[in-house]
Amino acid sequence: MAKKRPTKTSKASAPQISDGEIPVVGAREPCPCGSGRRYKACHGREAAHAVTELVRRPFEGLAGECDWVALRELVPAATVELTLRGGLPEGVPSVTLATVLPMAWPGLRRDTGAVLLGLQNDTASGDISRDLADTLQRALAAEPGSPVDGERPAADGPRLQDLLDPGAPFEPVVHTGFEFWLENAEDVTGEVAASLERANAAAIPTVRLTGVDAAYWCETPEKNHLRWVMPHPEEQLLDALARLHAAGTSSLGEGTRLIGSFRAHGLLVPVWDLPVGVTADEVEKPAAEFAERLAEALASDAPLNADERRARSGFTNRQITLS
Repeated sequence: MAKKRPTKTSKASAPQISDGEIPVVGAREPCPCGSGRRYKACHGREAAHAVTELVRRPFEGLAGECDWVALRELVPAATVELTLRGGLPEGVPSVTLATVLPMAWPGLRRDTGAVLLGLQNDTASGDISRDLADTLQRALAAEPGSPVDGERPAADGPRLQDLLDPGAPFEPVVHTGFEFWLENAEDVTGEVAASLERANAAAIPTVRLTGVDAAYWCETPEKNHLRWVMPHPEEQLLDALARLHAAGTSSLGEGTRLIGSFRAHGLLVPVWDLPVGVTADEVEKPAAEFAERLAEALASDAPLNADERRARSGFTNRQITLS
C-alpha cells in the first residue's frame, strides 16, 4: 500500500504573525511567518536589505557630525567622552569613543567596567551608526575585561542617535599616540611596549584647530595639510569655494593652496597644502579669516561667472569619495 502523504498546511491554517512580531532566525530555517519558505527568501530578504542599504550620512543628527567624520577618516589617535541618554548603567563609569582600539577590536569593556568604542573599523552593514550602536550595547553588557567583536546588527536595531544624549557636547581630544589604550601605559614593558611603540610611530602627527570647527592640521614628510570637514550642502559649498578661488582668496596665506576636496559620509572635506614649516598654531588665524570669507561666499546666490565656473569644474574633477 502506498504511503499516505502528509497533508500540507494551507496558508489559511498557518499561524498568522504580523510583520512586527516575526523573529530573526537562521537564513535556511523556515520563516516564522508560516509561509513555508526559508527565512532568507521571505522576511529575511527585507531584513538583509535594510541592514545593507547604504546610509549616506550616518552621523547626521549627532552633536559634532563633522568631527565624527574626521575621527572616522582623518585622525589617527583621538578619544571623546560620550554621554548616554538616561545616564550610564550601573557598573559602567564611562563610555569613550576611540578612533582605534588594540587589535582593531570594535569595542572593549575594561576591568574597571569602563567601555571603549572603536570608530575606525569595518562595518557589517551599510549604516555605520547602527553598527556602532549595536557594538556599544553589547559592550555595556559585556563582562569586565572583555573585548567585543563586530556583528551584523538587527535591521530594526537602535542607532547612535537613539543611544547618545543629543544635547551633550562632542569634544574630541587628539593624542600624539595610543597610550590611551592602556590605563597605566607608563608601566608597560616587553611586547606590549614594543607594540605600542610601533603603533605610535605609524601615526601621522595631527592637531585639531581651536578657532574653527572640525579642521585638522597634519604633518607629513613632504608637506603639511589642513583638512576641514564642513557641514554645508555640497553644491552650495562648491559654488562658494569656486567664488573664493577665482577671486584669489581661497588660500590660507603665503605658500598655501586649496588643492581640492573629497567627500566622506555625505560631507565635503576641502584640503589645503601647507609648507612644511607651517604649524597648526600658525594656521589658526588664517583659517578663522577664511571662515569669514566663506560665510560671505555662501550667502551669495549670484550666478557663477566664467572664471568661477572653471574653478568649480576643477574642484569637481579632482573630487573623490571615501564612503
